[in-house]
Amino acid sequence: MSSTHTGGCQCGAVRYRVEGALEYPHLCHCRMCQKAAGNYFMPLGFAPGKSLSITRGKPGWFQSSEPVRRGFCRDCGTPLFFDTLQSEGMAVTLGSLDDPAAFPPVSQDGIESRLPFHAAPGSLPGKHVDRDDLPGGLESIASTNRQHPDHDTVSWPERKA
Repeated sequence: MSSTHTGGCQCGAVRYRVEGALEYPHLCHCRMCQKAAGNYFMPLGFAPGKSLSITRGKPGWFQSSEPVRRGFCRDCGTPLFFDTLQSEGMAVTLGSLDDPAAFPPVSQDGIESRLPFHAAPGSLPGKHVDRDDLPGGLESIASTNRQHPDHDTVSWPERKA
């Protein structure tokens, strides 16, 4: 039995589906992935063969090097895909999955560029944020949230009846 995994960008303009499991979920610390993610690393998982299909919209592409292009949403900027052009398949960003916990990383790549403090997050203190710095706090965010939900929708934004 094959499982299906869906995902997409923050605004919902680009959605995708992966039939079956993603292979080799990992964190890439290379400098190019850091820049592409705007973060300390990029979590990726490989969708082999033709298991990945775009179900809504059309991603934009940036050729980050001769053998690699990166797909993203042109509307909201969410990084979505890592495509090694000579490969049979394509990687998706694990954070763009509707259920990102389904594929915990099994490895870290590009550790020559890993930032020295990256080992610290598990030891840093954690806190829940109430956003009392915003008028209306977290409720003001929740009541005006334009982020696509973590599941497929017939259309987005949803039409009011």
